[in-house]
Amino acid sequence: MLTGLQRAAFPLAIAQTLTWASLYYSFPALLPTWQGALGWSKSELSGAFTLALVLSSVAAPLAGTLIDRGYGRVVLAGGMILGALLLMALPAIREVWQFYLLWAGIGLAMSACLYEACFTVITRIIGGQAREAITVVTLLGGFAGTLAFPAAHLMAEAYDWQTAVRLFAGVVLFISVPFVIYGVTCLGPFAETSAASKSGTSGRIMAQPTFWMLGMAFCAIGLAHGAILTHLLFILQENGLPAWLAVLVVSMIGPMQVVGRVFMMLTAGRVSTFGVAVACYSLMIVATAALLATRLNIWMAFVFVALHGAGYGVASIVRPVMTAELLGRQSFGTVFGMLAIPFMMGFAIGPTAAALTSELAGYETVIVGAGVILACGLVAVFAARRMAPVSIKNHAIQGAG
Repeated sequence: MLTGLQRAAFPLAIAQTLTWASLYYSFPALLPTWQGALGWSKSELSGAFTLALVLSSVAAPLAGTLIDRGYGRVVLAGGMILGALLLMALPAIREVWQFYLLWAGIGLAMSACLYEACFTVITRIIGGQAREAITVVTLLGGFAGTLAFPAAHLMAEAYDWQTAVRLFAGVVLFISVPFVIYGVTCLGPFAETSAASKSGTSGRIMAQPTFWMLGMAFCAIGLAHGAILTHLLFILQENGLPAWLAVLVVSMIGPMQVVGRVFMMLTAGRVSTFGVAVACYSLMIVATAALLATRLNIWMAFVFVALHGAGYGVASIVRPVMTAELLGRQSFGTVFGMLAIPFMMGFAIGPTAAALTSELAGYETVIVGAGVILACGLVAVFAARRMAPVSIKNHAIQGAG
């Protein structure tokens, strides 16, 4: 049974799911089609997506600052509209630089309308109850990839990739935008950050060791997930899984994220955010060991996907909630936007780092490296909690009970 707050967050959940499917997952879903239709190499095409992710991370603090100033609804809806219009322009491209230019713009749009911006709006409006609403949004959002891949494949096969792109753009314009406007209204009135609290926010927050520890923790999980996810099909097939089974395992990551989020919803109020964060990193560390073990037993791949998917799924909820609890909610948009940079940068460079490492030392080294990075992230989580200002830490502990 959904609570009133969870029902209020449901329109945002629909908007986020469809926007993630259209602006983010449409790229990997259409990548093989583009490679055949446009005649450019996989690396040339993938570079545009890397650029989009990097620009999305760089622009995140600006989006957060605008949300802090009371423009949350405008930022979310504006980002969706911009992204949809740029998607509509994709069928007109003729040169690779045009492809890069449009995806650079889509990257900027993503910084304004995906999870980071949405979670910032939720936290700014409902404060300490944000965890409950964010869980609802990510619960449905876990199915974005499940929607995008078959939709892109069916439309490209039945018509062409241009029609598929126009469909994604239309979904964002005519479904996501109205839902996000309605959803923000349902959550309640928006409290603007006072002028006094805006002054010197960046410098004050960046001077705190807690900020840097959280940045390291978030970068670690983005880097490890990006490295493993992008190369997972290659890793599984190299370890002896037949192609059909490898595809099945990879397709389960999204549903396993949802399972993790459901479990978090069921334990809300009984487990602290810090406890959930420790469990999240621990699950993903054990998952790397399971992935290594697939060389000995291919069925360990299902253990890997269950642990990794659940851990990463919960991480998307933990990041904004833990940021608010350890750094406070004052100027939250700016602060969380700044912390999105190391996370997104890690996610963006992970695939390239894994590719280079695998060429030099093999995929086993990639997996071990991901496990070590996650362990460092777990240490950073403990350090961030220990270094947090006492007043904020005590408030977080009280709020968790």
